[in-house]
Amino acid sequence: MPIHHVDLTDESSLQDIYATEASQEGLPKYRLPKGRTAPHAAYSLIRDELLLDGNARQNLATFCTTWVEDEVKQLMEDAVDKNMIDKDEYPQTAELENRCVHILADLWHAEKSWETIGCSTTGSSEAAMLGGLAFKWQWRKRREAEGKDTSKPNIVTGPVQICWKKFARYFDVEIREVPLEGDALGLKPEDLRKYCDENTIGVVATLGVTFTGIYEPVEALARELDEIERDLGLDIPMHIDAASGGFIAPFIQRDIVWDFQLERVRSINASGHKYGLAPLGVGWIIWASKQDLPEELIFYVDYLGGNMPTFALNFSRPGGEIIAQYYNFLRLGREGYTAVQQACSDTAQWLGAELAKLEQLDMVYDGHGGLPAVAYKLTKADHGFTLYDLSERVRMKGWQIASYPLPSNREEIVVQRILIRHGVSRDLAKMLLVDIKRAIEHLLKNPVPNSSAKPGFHHG
Repeated sequence: MPIHHVDLTDESSLQDIYATEASQEGLPKYRLPKGRTAPHAAYSLIRDELLLDGNARQNLATFCTTWVEDEVKQLMEDAVDKNMIDKDEYPQTAELENRCVHILADLWHAEKSWETIGCSTTGSSEAAMLGGLAFKWQWRKRREAEGKDTSKPNIVTGPVQICWKKFARYFDVEIREVPLEGDALGLKPEDLRKYCDENTIGVVATLGVTFTGIYEPVEALARELDEIERDLGLDIPMHIDAASGGFIAPFIQRDIVWDFQLERVRSINASGHKYGLAPLGVGWIIWASKQDLPEELIFYVDYLGGNMPTFALNFSRPGGEIIAQYYNFLRLGREGYTAVQQACSDTAQWLGAELAKLEQLDMVYDGHGGLPAVAYKLTKADHGFTLYDLSERVRMKGWQIASYPLPSNREEIVVQRILIRHGVSRDLAKMLLVDIKRAIEHLLKNPVPNSSAKPGFHHG
């Protein structure tokens, strides 16, 4: 048996954690403590506070990875000191990033994936902003060459994630977010002529709308932009926000044409830490060709050693998430990713079919043809409770389910969305369904006439 050596001169190692001085006081909130705290006590006291967080595995509002293999955790630990921006010091981490870029380019049907340019980011939000910046610079260069005004750039979108509104505000671009008309849940081809003009730097189509999980019709949107160019001479590129769908469609929805197969599509972003199955902190953006990324946006850094090109909003970042992404590519391959995403999709469709049987609910999206998710609203009858009340009720059992209004022109419709990710088994989904049914039954018997429940997190 291994012998445990106790340092008898270190009194802190002999003390019970909850008898230490640190445990008898509140943890510091506004200033550094005067003295030091034993490592085991500091760890335990912080860990105790984290018990108040929700259980990430039951968070069905988030798109982000909440389950990883032990090998991923070990790789993350091995890479805790690797700064991915320092490519001269950590050339093999840089090589793994480069491999991931080309693997994704091939997955998304880039014509010459081995020559494609792209990079990792902290997530899809940063990746989307980089795509938007490339569009703005390309548009401005064309306008300047033609001697035209460059002061009023705009970008046309359907209902988009908040990062695109941040991009528009931070980088002084008008965002034309097309309102939802009729029963539409996303951008439609017939919307484009009303919103695109000579100042449009690009159109953003979403492969997995955050509000509902649907895919916008990328191929039809691209065809309409082709028609607009023929009729009006406006050559407007497309960026695909495939934050989630970019890691789903290539495996289980291969008949959908949405990526670099379309000449109109010049850049694509996706989240490695969503359905890419990597831990939190990695996204990807790929351009169709090197000509689509303006050279002016690339900085060359030599003060870390070497002369490294970089295009990012952030600088220093951990390399572990990139390494973990490559691990997943190696570990799963096409076959494994297909199996994982198909299992998620099958569970989402099963849950959608079961929820559709509940007379109080009206399905908005049932899990077919888009993300592994479901979205529903209450029927028009007065049930005596709202979906916000339902969210609060199931949270008593630990489930976090997003409830929120739809975007412009349909704000009066409140929906609830459930995301099925890797690690959400059919068994967990069945237990969730039981808890939803029980919560509805309770609320029907105990109406909430003056409900104060409010919208919760929905990653929109």
